[in-house]
Amino acid sequence: MDGGEAADVAGDALRLVREVIQLSEAGFGGSFKKDCTDLSRRVALLAHLFEEIRDVESNSRPLNDTASSSSSFSWFSDLTLTIQAAKRLLSAADNFDSKISSDVPAKKIAFQFQCMTWKLEKALENLPYDQFDISEEVQEQVELVRAQLKRAIERNGGPLGSTTLSRASSQPILDTEFDMQPPNRRVMGTLHVENIGNIDHEVKVKVAPAPKGNGLRHNNANQLSNESEMPRNSSASSKGYRQNTADAGGELEATSNSLEENKKANSPIIPDDFLCPISIEIMRDPVIVSTGQTYERAYIQRWIDCGNTTCPKTQQKLQNLTLTPNYVLRSLVTQWCAKHNIEQPTALINGRIKKSDGSFRDVSGDIPAIEAIVRKLSSRCIEERRAAVAEIRSLSKRSTDNRILIADAGAIPLLVNLLTTEDGLTQENAVTSILNLSIYENNKGLIMLANAIPSVVQVLRSGSMEARENAAATLFSLSLADENKIIIGASGAIPALVELLQSGSTRGKKDAATALFNLCIYQGNKGRAVRAGIITALLKMLMDSSNYMVDEALTILSVLASYQEAKVAIVKASTIPVLIDLLRTGLPRNKENAAAILLSLCKRDTENLGCLSRLGAVIPLSELAKTGTERAKRKATSLLEHLRKLPRP
Repeated sequence: MDGGEAADVAGDALRLVREVIQLSEAGFGGSFKKDCTDLSRRVALLAHLFEEIRDVESNSRPLNDTASSSSSFSWFSDLTLTIQAAKRLLSAADNFDSKISSDVPAKKIAFQFQCMTWKLEKALENLPYDQFDISEEVQEQVELVRAQLKRAIERNGGPLGSTTLSRASSQPILDTEFDMQPPNRRVMGTLHVENIGNIDHEVKVKVAPAPKGNGLRHNNANQLSNESEMPRNSSASSKGYRQNTADAGGELEATSNSLEENKKANSPIIPDDFLCPISIEIMRDPVIVSTGQTYERAYIQRWIDCGNTTCPKTQQKLQNLTLTPNYVLRSLVTQWCAKHNIEQPTALINGRIKKSDGSFRDVSGDIPAIEAIVRKLSSRCIEERRAAVAEIRSLSKRSTDNRILIADAGAIPLLVNLLTTEDGLTQENAVTSILNLSIYENNKGLIMLANAIPSVVQVLRSGSMEARENAAATLFSLSLADENKIIIGASGAIPALVELLQSGSTRGKKDAATALFNLCIYQGNKGRAVRAGIITALLKMLMDSSNYMVDEALTILSVLASYQEAKVAIVKASTIPVLIDLLRTGLPRNKENAAAILLSLCKRDTENLGCLSRLGAVIPLSELAKTGTERAKRKATSLLEHLRKLPRP
């Protein structure tokens, strides 16, 4: 992460803090008024920290130390997600009314405040002061916040809160490492992707609405169809990802899907032993560490991967880093969930996978074989690892059942570790396996929790062409969740994607375009894309005589055109004449998007309008207003009205 990236990420975090301040200024009410006020005040004190990092780093030179860059990214990522979660908790608590709610939800929210206090303190504990030129005054302010948080933790009885409240917590609490809320999906209107990896074409991933209140736009596409790996010379047509680009600001029209409500008012009390001490969520894959404590595999693996060598609960030093499956506890959790008619946080229950229609399919015969293959991923023998990851790639391509079983066997952290191997074939198969696994919605959270993004970006920069293609497709798949757009954008992925867009294979360029489009939906990533040179790359695509990526270029430009920095870069690159030419000669959808982009560029800009007039745009716009698509007619008519109001020379 160089100085510019650090400034961008600090700017993102600052926007979140200001949104929390806005909530506070509106005033809190209800049963948790004091908790909301305390949390928002502590978060607000961090505004000066992010302002200072943004202002200092925007003019600093790149960090030369790779390890330092990685640690600063990890710290920014953790703290940003913590503040996001704090904002959601404040919104939920502010709307809570104890008079019309049962006692159990009140206890859940109270416990969430305790956990948020602990997680915020932990995030600030790792602040890399030595990497940023933080003034003593701001350091003192941060330490003041930490001191307040520590006192609050002591009052609550320790970092994990009271056991009484944890028994009452029957739903997953807000997680600052990764929010498991259903992700948002938006896909490109005219963007046709030949392939996004080894993905089974039978899989249909249904979409649920994204949670409101995280500062991002929430629009959903109807459905994402995923196709299996095809030979490069296959004549099979690939499926496209389509949406209707709406207004010139790059807004997209999409339909939202309703979220099924199946929560019971009076949930049973979850035994303490079933809850992971880190996440305070019911465990789906419990594992035992050397101190004898049991944790959810994904959370303790993330803890270890971050360089920790102690047991989170006892603080004892871990004699080894072996994670032993706790099959007895897993069985007890499964039985308890079945007895109380609670859906376990996994599709795998007693060797059976629950299908969408509510019925079950027996997969118990497949489990031992998959677990055996997953164990070989950590073998010391290179050939054995290579064979195992190739088999995982093949299995993860075939079916949703396999994706569930492979992840359930603990493969994801092991695959992430293999992304940095020097063996090219192993790396290629590992990134493609992660891509395939990411298509199953529940696996996205596990992949993010395994801190996969930095390693995927490394593959994107320096892997084989096929590995780079599938790394780009993986980033697209993971970026469908709004909160992941921030993390991926801050990871340095965007410059690497722009490079692939310019120099990759045909498929690589399309995969890069898909990922860039999705990332640029988030406002904070638009500036990163512009500074990475995306406008120049898109202009070359528009002027390419083969015309095979005009659709993709126009769709991305339609998202960027309303952003001021992008608008300036588009005009400076002499893109307006090219867009006017497309009004005359392009396909109907090309004309439509070209008109929408021109409207964004010319709104409230007489200089650009004058350029449009001088270049003879009136005639093709008049024709488009008569014969174009409905959207094209609207854009062309609006542009013509602006041109008529233009003062005569």
